[in-house]
Amino acid sequence: MPDFPWDRLRPAKEQAAAHPDGVVDLSVGTPVDPVPEPVRAALCAAADSPGYPTVAGTARLREAITEWVATRCGVSPEQLAVLPTIGSKELVAALPAQLGLGPGDTVVVPSISYPTYEVGALLAGASVVRSDSLTAVGPSSRTRLVWVNSPANPTGRVLPMAHLRKLVAWARERGAVLASDECYLTLGWEGDPISVLAACDGRYDRVLSVHSLSKRSNLAGYRAGFIAGDPELVGQLWEVRKHSGAIVPAPVQAAMVAALADEQHARAQRERYATRRALLRPALVKAGFTVEHSEAGLYLWITRQEPCWQTVAWFAERGILVSPGEFYGPGGDHHVRVALTASDERVAAAVSRLTG
Repeated sequence: MPDFPWDRLRPAKEQAAAHPDGVVDLSVGTPVDPVPEPVRAALCAAADSPGYPTVAGTARLREAITEWVATRCGVSPEQLAVLPTIGSKELVAALPAQLGLGPGDTVVVPSISYPTYEVGALLAGASVVRSDSLTAVGPSSRTRLVWVNSPANPTGRVLPMAHLRKLVAWARERGAVLASDECYLTLGWEGDPISVLAACDGRYDRVLSVHSLSKRSNLAGYRAGFIAGDPELVGQLWEVRKHSGAIVPAPVQAAMVAALADEQHARAQRERYATRRALLRPALVKAGFTVEHSEAGLYLWITRQEPCWQTVAWFAERGILVSPGEFYGPGGDHHVRVALTASDERVAAAVSRLTG
């Protein structure tokens, strides 16, 4: 296994923490705002849950997930299966093995992408190909799984419908699974991100859509996510997860129902991130950085055409911690990722340090 990337940030974090006004941590996309009150109330009301919950989730939760996916992704719920997951990272890391991949199989991941896609392949003993063009994947390759991420972490890039349709067709022609990580789907700033499910023309065979309530509802601490898509694939995962005990706790399931039913808190949280983005982006440009992509999601992908660790050090000198682009693949070695997930006060401090 590779070293855990963020362990390598420790020296920069120590330097940034020495700033007289304290560190501004923009390196990790962890929510800092409160959990919505209706969600907390639902969690507490379900606290007396002595029995084992089900892997498939309660009927109320499955209905809530299905209704949310149908509405937000703009798809018909017919022929669509859903399954709650213990957050999305757990599912991403486990998916190759739970689909039965192993040595000799290939997992395709975006050239610049969330590191856990590769980790999941390694845990299953499969090989990894980094590519944004499936034409680069040889016809004889035993490609069993293709990851797509839109809006993307770390770049914020949004894939158009035409590209998603090509990916769906490519995967079906080869019998591969197309897994779309859509954790940032509701956070489009310049355009409206599209779910891969909308590119399936009402039939979801060989396609899975992965979602999380960590960003939308500040539930990172709850570990609340779900998948939607091909009933056969979801059924296979359900069977495997029953054996492994991958179960969302009953109080969290109740909290998820409340979160999915309440769009008001989601809109309010989105506005918080939009305000922070509107402050950080021009400050970074004024400091000499170019912002690339970043049309959606919780990050700004920036560069000034220098090695990423040099940029990390520049920020640390000013008490700001950012993520080096090489964490996400060799193609990111001249970029850094700046997260919007800091409090209003800390974002204001970062802007002052960048523009002062």
